[in-house]
Amino acid sequence: MVTRSTRCARIAARPKRELARALRREMTPHERALWEAIRHDALGLRVRRQHVILGFIVDFYIPKVRLAIEVDGAHHDPVHDAARDAALATVGVRVLRLTNHEVERSLDAAIALIQQAALVTARALA
Repeated sequence: MVTRSTRCARIAARPKRELARALRREMTPHERALWEAIRHDALGLRVRRQHVILGFIVDFYIPKVRLAIEVDGAHHDPVHDAARDAALATVGVRVLRLTNHEVERSLDAAIALIQQAALVTARALA
């Protein structure tokens, strides 16, 4: 029988899982604010934080609709992000990018964008 821990071991190497665990403990203020707003099924969907996919750690992931959510600060490299998004797209994961400013300016608007992206992605999967 394949257990959850066995599946995770095949998906992500131990150092990457440990890094994801550390990032969950040390979330940025913007990530933390968004997490507090969307946790506990607030979207009606299960959300994982700092989830490893293809060796990449995404800030949030909604497995049911295969949607990754990234909260980007000023330090993100658009070329690297585009390559990463393309790699995730090869396994059917769509990436929604929000800026720190969007989360800070209006958390409700950021949540609405996530809900809209989840709905669009769910329709595409159907």
